[in-house]
Amino acid sequence: MERLSQSLRDAPIIQKGEYEYFVHPISDGVPMLEPELLREIVIGIIRKADLDGVNKIVTPAAMGIHISTAVSLMTDIPLVVIRKRQYGLEGEVSLAQVTGYSENEMYLNDVEPDDRVLLLDDVLSTGGTLHSITSALEEIGADIADIVAVIKKVGGENKMDDHDVKTLINVDVVSGSVVIVDENGDG
Repeated sequence: MERLSQSLRDAPIIQKGEYEYFVHPISDGVPMLEPELLREIVIGIIRKADLDGVNKIVTPAAMGIHISTAVSLMTDIPLVVIRKRQYGLEGEVSLAQVTGYSENEMYLNDVEPDDRVLLLDDVLSTGGTLHSITSALEEIGADIADIVAVIKKVGGENKMDDHDVKTLINVDVVSGSVVIVDENGDG
């Protein structure tokens, strides 16, 4: 994860209220995402995730899409995107997304009871988004095979303490800079 580590060390920091937010190609699409970085991340996810029997990859819009699309292409596992737009389709499930700096309503389609899913996201910070998604998946009756976030921002509240989340790298923001806490992440 050399490219990922260096790209995080180089990431600019902005303030969103009280929240120190790092700007990164994986979490924001800015600066541009180099193919070499995306490839390194996808290989890391495939090596770390439990893919046994997984029949769907589930990811929230928008910043999980590029990562999950690449994993889907490499594994031939179909991709379900949780959208911020309601479609009113049969079986659609509404969930509230609460992050460290925003609140949104999101909508999940195409997940059935007994589906075995891999949940992917770009960043685990407060755990608000992943917590909402895991609750919705459990309500549907899906089996969550594994949860992987590329980057974990440590040091704050984590609503995912009741679920194991694998990460590729763990970071903190200290004095306006990203500091690598664990180059191997969790799990």
